Amino acid sequence: MRVAVQQTQEQLAATLGVGQDTISRLEKRSDMLLSTLRHDVESMGGQLELVARFPNRPPVVIEHLGAQVNSARKARTTV
Repeated sequence: MRVAVQQTQEQLAATLGVGQDTISRLEKRSDMLLSTLRHDVESMGGQLELVARFPNRPPVVIEHLGAQVNSARKARTTV
């Protein structure tokens, strides 16, 4: 994704407020939390969409997955 938006690891790291080594480690991972992926995509100016496709059925767009974690996190920090 980073390459698609023509950003270097250093540029993305600066946007996310992390070190370049963190971006390198993230890119090597084979598994990631959806909330982390959503945050990274939105930091690059994009929007994450998760779509489930089944045979002989229209695609299902899964909404708010990962967003609940952020809402719960915000609620804990404001209480």
